[in-house]
Amino acid sequence: MNLDALIENFQKKDVSAFEKLYNMYGENICGVINVILKDSERSKEICQDVFIKVWNNSSSYDASKGRFFTWILNIARNTAIDELRSKSNKEQKRNLSIDSFVGILEETEEMGNQVDVIGLKKMLKGLKELCREIISLLYFKGYTQKEAAEELGIPLGTVKTRNRNCISQIRKNNAL
Repeated sequence: MNLDALIENFQKKDVSAFEKLYNMYGENICGVINVILKDSERSKEICQDVFIKVWNNSSSYDASKGRFFTWILNIARNTAIDELRSKSNKEQKRNLSIDSFVGILEETEEMGNQVDVIGLKKMLKGLKELCREIISLLYFKGYTQKEAAEELGIPLGTVKTRNRNCISQIRKNNAL
């Protein structure tokens, strides 16, 4: 069965289609959540929550707006960031120094080839260090643009401009 048909069946609440999609994407989604949360057990729980959200909101997926995996990935990212910003997580020290984190490319290498399946390495290839830091803070660690500016010691406007430029570079890399 091709992916489009599988997604269509999933949207019709076909449990076997859901299971196949979970088997296809579950490990990668859990891995991405773990990159954000840095807690494998909590990441597995959040991953389950993500797939419940995906199931409950399956009708909101629109293929004309992007790939199915990207849709799930955005839900996972937002859910993980919500967890980072939650009241219970605020008790822990969240804003660690950027030096304590491994670069995005190195993190993806630690996760093995599973991330390469989603093309993350290709998209991030060739980014300057500051771009990787900004993307890491904003998209993987859940910082606001203001928090990223404070962490990096640069003006908020500079973070916004560089973020736009970095996203443009990632789009170009993805088109290659």
